[in-house]
Amino acid sequence: MNGYEYSNGYGHDPYANGDTLDLSDDGPRVTIRTLARNTIDFSIRNTSLALANSLRRAILAEIPTIAIDLVTITTNTSVLADEFIAHRLGLVPLSAKDVDKLQYSRDCDNCTDYCENCSVVLTLDVENRTSDEHIHVFAKDLFLSSQSGYRPHNTLHNSATTDDLPEMGSPICSDEDRNGPLICKLRKGQALKIKAVAKKGIAIEHAKWAPTAAVGFEYDPWNKLRHTQYWYEVDAKEEWPAPEKNGQMEAPPQEGEPFDYNAEPRAFYYNLESIGTMPPDAIFHNGIKVLQQKLASVMTVLKETSDPTQPNEFDNAARGGQSPDMNGMGTAYGGQSAYGGRSAYGGRSAYGGPVGGEIGGMTPGYGGQSAYGQGGMTPGAMPYGSRGY
Repeated sequence: MNGYEYSNGYGHDPYANGDTLDLSDDGPRVTIRTLARNTIDFSIRNTSLALANSLRRAILAEIPTIAIDLVTITTNTSVLADEFIAHRLGLVPLSAKDVDKLQYSRDCDNCTDYCENCSVVLTLDVENRTSDEHIHVFAKDLFLSSQSGYRPHNTLHNSATTDDLPEMGSPICSDEDRNGPLICKLRKGQALKIKAVAKKGIAIEHAKWAPTAAVGFEYDPWNKLRHTQYWYEVDAKEEWPAPEKNGQMEAPPQEGEPFDYNAEPRAFYYNLESIGTMPPDAIFHNGIKVLQQKLASVMTVLKETSDPTQPNEFDNAARGGQSPDMNGMGTAYGGQSAYGGRSAYGGRSAYGGPVGGEIGGMTPGYGGQSAYGQGGMTPGAMPYGSRGY
């Protein structure tokens, strides 16, 4: 995004100290409508549907968080199998405070498995020795190996910030009893002892690294662009209620108003729900940061391709900015195929023109030579041989 304007609806700009993006007159505009403990409603204007959906996908799957990835079970005499326990532990939300300081395990030069630079170690040791009642093992029973004790994190207030989060890797217990998710139940004589290693990752690798429970957006609340068709029996206006929430942000259509076939949605209304690993507004800003980094990497590569004397993984600009393929050659539809000196259709292109000055066979659609070596108009010729079976 070239720039955005932040507004929290109260006339206060928390980013007035200079930590903002460069604004442009026609750039996207962001307005924070409501902000609660785990949810945020915001709108983005002056942007396209493609960019709006790209931001949504970046928020869903590409924001780094931390989750349990390796589990060593020393003792498990509960009724749940080891795989059940490991799966439940992986889905326990952990604090992502200062997660940027943690390296990905695959990029860590200090270890081959895990170390303090790329992981956080938690332990759990619970045994029901005397009680005839089942005891419940919760996420709060997970202890950081660097701590002698653990006080569950209270996220019941409405002004959570990143600074309010507990130490990185600590379980997030946001329920009223501050227990966190239930891991298992132990009857008398049963025990559970484990060692869990939490690592940094993104939700593209596994859903346990997702920072959100849900994120979606709406556009064109009055359906002025006819992006959907209302199913109705008698009268659509009577059977479909007017949009109450986002409908107030745009003017309703007027009776007899002509339809604009060139109109496109320019305003998008988001709702984001966090699972507690980081505040919802931090998730939003991290999503913008991730999207900017991805776009910056593309722009860097495109600038490199502008110099035909500098080879890289992309074809240079002298060849028309063709996209790369897995063999490093030209595209399959130009004068150079992915496998050699001719295109997939012979010496001529798919549309009949000579390629590279060579005179070759025509494509199947135009007679001459087929794509598979036989005459394009030979009766009975099979695509992969000279005759039928």
